Amino acid sequence: MDKKTITAKELVKKFSISYHTLNYYAAIGLIPVVSKIGNIRYFDEDEVKLRLEKISELIKEGYPLNLIRKRIIGA
Repeated sequence: MDKKTITAKELVKKFSISYHTLNYYAAIGLIPVVSKIGNIRYFDEDEVKLRLEKISELIKEGYPLNLIRKRIIGA
């Protein structure tokens, strides 16, 4: 089964997050980049959706991002 990829620009629009937030989440490993061609990053749309839902849940529960990262990616 082929993964459906989405660019950073499309991701920001579709999931209503800021570009700054996306960059930060990608930089700390919360949202993995599937591939990069030139300056365009591609993400797995389904994975992003699941991770953003989980991140949102944990933020509402009061977890800081460093603990969310540990919980989601185990690092």
